[in-house]
Amino acid sequence: MDGPVLVTGAAGFAGGHLVSLLRADGPVVGWYRPGVPPPPASLALGPDVSWVAVDLTDAAAVDAAIADLKPSAVHHLAGAANQGAAWAHSDVTLELNVRVTHVLLRAVARHVPTARVLVTTSAAIYAASDAPLREDDPIAPATPYAVSKLAQEMVALDAARDGGLDVIVARPFNHIGTGQDLGFFAPAFARQVARIEAGLEPGPMRVGNLTPRRDLCDVRDTVRAYRLLVQGGARGQVYNVCRGEAIAISALLDMLRAQAAVPIDVEVDPARLRPVDLPVLVGDHGRLTATTGWTPQIPLADTITALLEEQRALIPRP
Repeated sequence: MDGPVLVTGAAGFAGGHLVSLLRADGPVVGWYRPGVPPPPASLALGPDVSWVAVDLTDAAAVDAAIADLKPSAVHHLAGAANQGAAWAHSDVTLELNVRVTHVLLRAVARHVPTARVLVTTSAAIYAASDAPLREDDPIAPATPYAVSKLAQEMVALDAARDGGLDVIVARPFNHIGTGQDLGFFAPAFARQVARIEAGLEPGPMRVGNLTPRRDLCDVRDTVRAYRLLVQGGARGQVYNVCRGEAIAISALLDMLRAQAAVPIDVEVDPARLRPVDLPVLVGDHGRLTATTGWTPQIPLADTITALLEEQRALIPRP
């Protein structure tokens, strides 16, 4: 097929980085949510990138858009990504992660059944384990968000198994980097550090649970894995996307504080604690590496520096 590559959720965190990467391969169409401003100028990446507002909860609109576009490949990144918000809005999370995926895949099956589709789910679906998790390890989602991502994955794999679609599932672990929403811990930490060192907040930093250990990958490495999986992944297969080692959230915070221009104290805020927080979440990317040759390339220290520099540039200066 000669159609463009479609990225849903293209104006989001990972979506923006993915569009930037894919544009070197040929025409890319990015879908974003209607009713919000078009993607910023920083994402207007040249004549090979087109932006279209599509309401993914509107089945008729999705069907018409797929029929018109006829993409050669689809990176489905759109959905509800904030795990904390899912506790209060589980119905919205299920809608955006499960039903939207079903609607999209149904449209693909109707109009471009040979298109390759990458569906991104989440490592949050795994059962708790201290060891690096492999794709065949036990599944036991413990949060509303994780339940929605498991259901999304089941929809995707069913489309590959029984619907005859060329679908691949990526299970990303935590990924961080520039452009991430402040509802996530890494940019939220960086914003607080930047504001305190600029004299805009008195301190101390107010944080949630710092004890969990997480597998943190730079978002640029994560989207590079997505690109490689669309190029060479196996239909109906699931792939972890991760660094392969865990770091305590407290250690990540210490890395940010070490770069601050002033000493910064930390205080745990009970309001920021989640009802459930897995103590360890770390993955094994052996299947991904064996299939595509992918390995993480960007050091975590470089990602942390970029995050802090971004937040320093975004805050007003006295």
